[in-house]
Amino acid sequence: MNNATRSWMERSRYDLDTARAMLASSRYLYVVFCCQQAVEKGLKAVITAKTGTLPPRIHNLLRLAEIAQVELSTDQAQFLAELSAYYIQSRYPEEIGELASTMTQATAKKMLRTTEEMTEWLLSMPE
Repeated sequence: MNNATRSWMERSRYDLDTARAMLASSRYLYVVFCCQQAVEKGLKAVITAKTGTLPPRIHNLLRLAEIAQVELSTDQAQFLAELSAYYIQSRYPEEIGELASTMTQATAKKMLRTTEEMTEWLLSMPE
């Protein structure tokens, strides 16, 4: 495994750990933000491992999965679409307040649990 792939994998795990810390501190919007980051970096690890080049500087998870040539189930694709949407909304101040007020502990836990499964699956690919 090359160093770039290893680095993307480490960053993915770090973001997943950060999502867990955000859940423990009741910062539910940031749980989802960190979940998106963990999956994005997991996909970028797969891209780097397969191509030997740096991945594109994009954040759309479905597009990254396509570039990584990862076969997704319908549920996985829907999850990536949902996670991408949360990520975009959480980056803009005019939307953060409203989004944060609708983010529940239950939603954050569900997103984290699915992210853990997705990240484990993705990070098993480059090894």
